[in-house]
Amino acid sequence: MAIPIIKDWEKYFSDPHEGLGSSYERIILNRLLLRVADTYEISSALETPSFGFTGVSGINLVPLAKRSISVTLEDHDPQRLERLTELWAELKLPLTTALNQDYQRLAYPADSFDLGYNFSALWFVSNLPEFIAEFCRVCRKAILICVPNRQGLGFRMQIKDYSPSAYPFLHPGHIDPRTIIYLMRNNGWKLVEQNFIDCPPWPDIGMNKELWLAKLLGRQPEEPKPTPNPVSILPYYRGQEPAFEPRMLNLSWLERYAPNWFKRFWAHHLYLLFIPE
Repeated sequence: MAIPIIKDWEKYFSDPHEGLGSSYERIILNRLLLRVADTYEISSALETPSFGFTGVSGINLVPLAKRSISVTLEDHDPQRLERLTELWAELKLPLTTALNQDYQRLAYPADSFDLGYNFSALWFVSNLPEFIAEFCRVCRKAILICVPNRQGLGFRMQIKDYSPSAYPFLHPGHIDPRTIIYLMRNNGWKLVEQNFIDCPPWPDIGMNKELWLAKLLGRQPEEPKPTPNPVSILPYYRGQEPAFEPRMLNLSWLERYAPNWFKRFWAHHLYLLFIPE
């Protein structure tokens, strides 16, 4: 649970050094999203909430937009919404955005989108049953929800940083897969696929590795400085680094070959794919 990222998300727009962990995660997610888009013939997608874990916010659906799939993003922070809108304009990709303060209401007609998606974001929803009902109402072909792997060693280590008094806007109970599956079923959607995802050869520390090491050793971390050679997916999205995806996939041997009993405590996330009954 990347509590520090919630506080300093802005830095990634000026210094997009996401690190190896988030860069790998994005490529793995890209492949999952594109497979779902191909399987269900997706032509429109809604990501809400669009703010989840670490790194540059609001770019999860860039690979779909590059396939001419229309993308809509919702966020509860107007400043972040403005920054991600500017980034999509820089990438020369069309985007529709909306400000949604609590995600209890999705202001679209029924069946407006082929695909609904969010990644590690449901703990920003104020009322999960109301959100799920709305999500099911406005989507018509598939809903893909990714949550942190609550059984993973990394999550169990990071959750110690959470307290309701320090983070009253977070609702960790909303990322429980059993609750999500139950609510989706009550709204007429069935689970057709679930699996662990984002299983690289390093643990889920949820933050910059230097910051994590300083914290582990009880040291005061240095003030962050701009990174001369940032590790970021943005050059790849701009067509400037075609070797980026193969480089990340070279690290995917656990992702491809590790048994589920191992992924259960090592993978960083779990995905749930639903379609209407």
